[in-house]
Amino acid sequence: MALEQKLSLRLQQRLVMTPSLQQAIKLLQMTRMELVGEITQELEENPILEEGDEVFEDGPEERGAEEATAEDLEHDKSMEEIDLEAYFNDYLEGSTGPRMFEAREAPPIENTLSTEDDLYDHLLWQLHMTDTPARLRALAELVIGNLDPDGFLTASDEEILELGEGEREEDIEPYDLAEVRRAVALVRQFDPAGVACRDLRESLDEQLCRLGEPDDSLARRMVRDDWEAALKRQFPALAKKYGVELAELEPVVETIRQLETRPGRLYGAERTHYVTPDVYVKKVGNDWVIQLNDDGLPRLRISKGYRQMLRQMKADEREGEAQQFIKDKLRSAVWLIKSLDQRQRTIYKVAESIVRQQRAFLENGIEYLRPMVLRDVAEDIEMHESTVSRVVSNKYIHTPRGLCPMKFFFHSGIDREYGEDISSLTVKRKIQHLITAEDPDKPLSDSALAKALKREGINIARRTVAKYRDELGIPSSTNRKQVF
Repeated sequence: MALEQKLSLRLQQRLVMTPSLQQAIKLLQMTRMELVGEITQELEENPILEEGDEVFEDGPEERGAEEATAEDLEHDKSMEEIDLEAYFNDYLEGSTGPRMFEAREAPPIENTLSTEDDLYDHLLWQLHMTDTPARLRALAELVIGNLDPDGFLTASDEEILELGEGEREEDIEPYDLAEVRRAVALVRQFDPAGVACRDLRESLDEQLCRLGEPDDSLARRMVRDDWEAALKRQFPALAKKYGVELAELEPVVETIRQLETRPGRLYGAERTHYVTPDVYVKKVGNDWVIQLNDDGLPRLRISKGYRQMLRQMKADEREGEAQQFIKDKLRSAVWLIKSLDQRQRTIYKVAESIVRQQRAFLENGIEYLRPMVLRDVAEDIEMHESTVSRVVSNKYIHTPRGLCPMKFFFHSGIDREYGEDISSLTVKRKIQHLITAEDPDKPLSDSALAKALKREGINIARRTVAKYRDELGIPSSTNRKQVF
């Protein structure tokens, strides 16, 4: 069978996302900080875009030629008549306060604190402040380098020895395990207490030692020898084993409870992240007013100079790469401005729908938060669920009830025997209130909590109560029971 080439026409339909639609979707799901970065980058790359209060969405071909108004001419003429040099000289001579251009001695830039030291830097600084031999200091640096962010040592002595041998120079004698153990003991003497231990029990014992607890004290014996029983709160059995009254164990347990379970927490690399709301919701009279936060966002407009240049090129009938370049950049600028406007309109619509459906929460509190899913908002504003999902992602709304992520308002509902479904967040708040008001000697179990909610008409299973309790960070009834 011979192969041959043929031409054929075929008609088909398919969905294709235009570049403008792709850009609109990209901008819609950006955070506020990402959006500012994107606009700043576009301002640098596109000469047609300028920052200003006036926004032009139409192309130059749709706008007539612009001429300088009489007001502009009068302004230029008046500026020429002003002796600016004499004006500023009079201002500086007659000023009673600090002068505008006064030179001030500032600290050097290298003395400016950019980031705080983390646990690694803090321990390394302490090591270098000690009079330690070079061999031991090299192994101690390896020990510090193998600590996790909580301050626990993740490598065994053999692994540290192997790392040391791999970095050892040929003219240095081989290391041994005894030197590795001395290096670990050296790092454990540093601040914070309990660092460079391999598990929690070892760390707590080291912290008790730093507090001056003797080796045979009840606290150290409980941590070192009966840690599992202490975790299970078997204090009556421990008191019987140690031959003391149960009341004598209370200060011991309190001392252990105040120890740090994560020694490296104070020197963690995590920093506070400040959030700027995208939407403000305020009550004016009986109405809730929605305000988009535009502070800090550059206001874009089309450059008048390039629009005038393009019109001149068309009038002179000059066509070339320059004209095509200006047209492409102009089209890109118009797309960006329209996409930003569409983004703000969509966020406003979603916020308006949320406020309309959660009005009871805004006025009365979280107990009145109604269950809501993306479909409810999508049907209300006649948009797709995926669009609503992009809008609420990483967006924040400021309400009289506090600053909330937009996702906060979307939770599944739980059936009630009477009335509308109740939000899962409201159920969590009810569980928290029930546990706060319980008898410490007889804490409520998950089954008892489920029955209490059942009496309020909330149908919820025991395992769901347990899940919500864990999400709230509340221990089980066994661990909440007051022993002493």
